[in-house]
Amino acid sequence: MAKRKFRAGSASIIGLPNAGKSTLLNALVGEKIAIVTAKAQTTRTSLNGVWTGPAAQIVFVDTPGIHKSDNVFNQRMMRAVRSALESIDVLVYVCDATKPLPLPAAETQAVDLVKKTPVPALLVLNKVDAVKNKEKLLAVIDSYRALHEFAAYIPVSARKGEGLEVLRDAIIERLPAGPAIYPEDHLTEVPSRYLAAEMIREKILILARQEVPHSVAVLVDKWEETPGLTRIMATIFVERAGQKSIIVGAGGAMIKKIGISARKELETFFAKKIHLELFVKVKPDWRSQPEFLNELDWRTMVGGASDE
Repeated sequence: MAKRKFRAGSASIIGLPNAGKSTLLNALVGEKIAIVTAKAQTTRTSLNGVWTGPAAQIVFVDTPGIHKSDNVFNQRMMRAVRSALESIDVLVYVCDATKPLPLPAAETQAVDLVKKTPVPALLVLNKVDAVKNKEKLLAVIDSYRALHEFAAYIPVSARKGEGLEVLRDAIIERLPAGPAIYPEDHLTEVPSRYLAAEMIREKILILARQEVPHSVAVLVDKWEETPGLTRIMATIFVERAGQKSIIVGAGGAMIKKIGISARKELETFFAKKIHLELFVKVKPDWRSQPEFLNELDWRTMVGGASDE
């Protein structure tokens, strides 16, 4: 029997906010690259993660949730989505299978992006572990098929890891034959500084449950490597003094809690002892400042961000 040719290519993951795209990326890659919270628009730009198997390599691209872009910040997020649809081999459209039917207008509008992308598109019905009546999945599939004829309809539970092999196989069979794009042990192009900033931001979103989610940004100011320790200094930016008070907390209790939780995750991810210092600054209306938004973009750290 002839040896099967190695296949390699890219698959972008898109869908509405809270469909579980980042959880799916992490599950497919086998490492936590994208932060995950229950809050909409946790993912702010496209992130890639690489999975390499014995006969294939898939470069997955996670994207922000598709939404109305009514300010500079949201416009940049939607540009990240559209950019992730360029020069790809497979499109993975993720929907939340637990949502009631009929499909909302936002879903119809999001599928319009799928129609405009000239590559095979797979519909992933996520969160099927929470669907008690599995017959409902047939109705969900029919609803999406009425909008667009997808190349395949694949039920998964990203949270429980169900259906991932079926999804990977469906992607692989649609990738071109060719050598691996990255070395076998390559995980992501995203710099460690950005991953650290995102892990800190995740803890803020989880622990500071009030009005801060979309008003928080994190930048790593200093990163010092020593043989047994990495020192990280990071600044948390908010838009108003009241938000700073929420993050700092009474007597500094909240910022301490955020720091402890973030440090533990950083030490697990980087497999190294971490010394973390956090500062909080007010930067009014930062979401409308292109230069600051460029600073937040991981591509700036590797010399690839635009100045739009």
